[in-house]
Amino acid sequence: MDSHSGPYLNVNAIASPVGVARLWQIIFGCVTVSLVAHQAGFSAAYGTFCMFVWCFCFAMTICIFTLEFTRLHTYLRISWDNFTISFAMLATLMYVTASVVYPVYLLQNECPYNNCEVRNYRIAVTIFSCLAFFAYAAEVFLTRAKPGQIVGYMATVSGLLKIVEAFVACIIFGALVNGSQYNRHIATQYCVVVYSLCFALTVIVVCMTVSGKTASLKCPFDRLVVIYTFLAVLLYTSTAVIWPVFCFDKKYGSPSRPYGCQRGKCPWDSQLVVAIFTYINLLLYIADLVYSQRIRFISQP
Repeated sequence: MDSHSGPYLNVNAIASPVGVARLWQIIFGCVTVSLVAHQAGFSAAYGTFCMFVWCFCFAMTICIFTLEFTRLHTYLRISWDNFTISFAMLATLMYVTASVVYPVYLLQNECPYNNCEVRNYRIAVTIFSCLAFFAYAAEVFLTRAKPGQIVGYMATVSGLLKIVEAFVACIIFGALVNGSQYNRHIATQYCVVVYSLCFALTVIVVCMTVSGKTASLKCPFDRLVVIYTFLAVLLYTSTAVIWPVFCFDKKYGSPSRPYGCQRGKCPWDSQLVVAIFTYINLLLYIADLVYSQRIRFISQP
């Protein structure tokens, strides 16, 4: 963390590679939001989600850049490095999702209402959203932990995986509330409890690390993280078996997509999304457990 003494403005916030990446994030984010607001537009829940992603990431990047340039971040009682890389990883995931969702649902081959200008603006939005994704990914690449370097926990592979795990869990929750009919069986309700518990604990780990409060615990935080990750692997393994059985077995569900099931409102589709991302998160937790054996947690901010 920077000292309170010295120049009031931090030139490295602009001149450093990370600073340059953040400047591009601001530029691409501003262009993306401007294009959507000017002509491209958005609609329905998917479009609203994309607009939220672009506005949220743009506003947060402006705040981070301003606080670091003015050195005001030194007065915040958080682990600044852990916070910035956590946000960069989250923004990378959010941008890549928006960059896929927006063209899939709002970009059509034909000109909507015979207005090709709207289509062209939406193509431009997609391009600049992808460019912003690369800018955030560049920041993660530049600030990630390197061999022999002492960094905060969130900069390690295990720390970054925590952000990905929480994000994947959010996708699972989105599919669950989208007519997945998870309340039909006790077993699928158990799966929802597992998703919620693992998500909550992952968020707690991230918040404790970012806030720099891990040193206040009476027991080693790194051991707790490893134990929790091991339990998450066991819990997700059980859901990886239970969910497909009670959703796709002939006795409880449907092995194939029902004929005539409306796209976007078909419970089978939501159940399939939950199953896929359950296996993805299981693999992420396994990788997290492996990498957590190779690091030592840094409790100081």
